[in-house]
Amino acid sequence: MTFIRRSMAALLVLTAVCAASACAQVTTAKPKAKAGDPIIQDRPLSAWIADLGAQAPYTRVAAAYAVGYGGPAAKPAVPALIENLSSESGPVRYSSTLALGEIGPDAAAAVPALQKLLDDRNDDVAAMAKKSLKLITGEAVE
Repeated sequence: MTFIRRSMAALLVLTAVCAASACAQVTTAKPKAKAGDPIIQDRPLSAWIADLGAQAPYTRVAAAYAVGYGGPAAKPAVPALIENLSSESGPVRYSSTLALGEIGPDAAAAVPALQKLLDDRNDDVAAMAKKSLKLITGEAVE
């Protein structure tokens, strides 16, 4: 009987150690912000910019929405957002267009790419391009 109890106790200890080890491997540290790197939704802007180049469209969409929350402080993300405007994914184009509008006049480099989206096959993307162009340029788009 003591052998069974000892085996059970050893199994419980081993299980607890393995579970703690697995938790330690799953837990990830927050990326460290570099000097001057704004924090947006608990992550440095540079981490969001890296996510804008991810392979998964869902990741790029989430990153674009987060960058949009940064407003003008997210200006360093403009080149990555412009690149996403040519994505095959409508949600990626839409969220990137929205983020550029939220950045505002500091996203002026995106104006030519946004003008191309005025005729996008996705009506929501085209409408957001029109709205973002107005936010960036200050002029209404017809």
